[in-house]
Amino acid sequence: MNVMERLSFFASLYQVHDNPERGMWLLYITVFILSAIVYRLGFAKQLPLLKNVIIYVLLALGCTILTFFAVFLPIAEGLVIAAIVLIIYKIRLRQSQQQKMNAGE
Repeated sequence: MNVMERLSFFASLYQVHDNPERGMWLLYITVFILSAIVYRLGFAKQLPLLKNVIIYVLLALGCTILTFFAVFLPIAEGLVIAAIVLIIYKIRLRQSQQQKMNAGE
């Protein structure tokens, strides 16, 4: 069985099989940034600074586990899709609110 055939897109992009240390760090950073984007777009509320720090620290710890799964499973790819869907949702929501405000004038 060829391991390279089973790697996810981002794992093969970052060449986890050739340079595991650098590849895993790049994969971890990608998963963390995408998770933070999805969190901000879909779930974040206005919180005090300390609570935000705690949330992001816990998110960073959770991304450690997700990074190991992301080598063979499409974790980062799923986060990209989730971010795109949430961006589209936010744009449509903002357009709808602007139309309501314009209709109310």
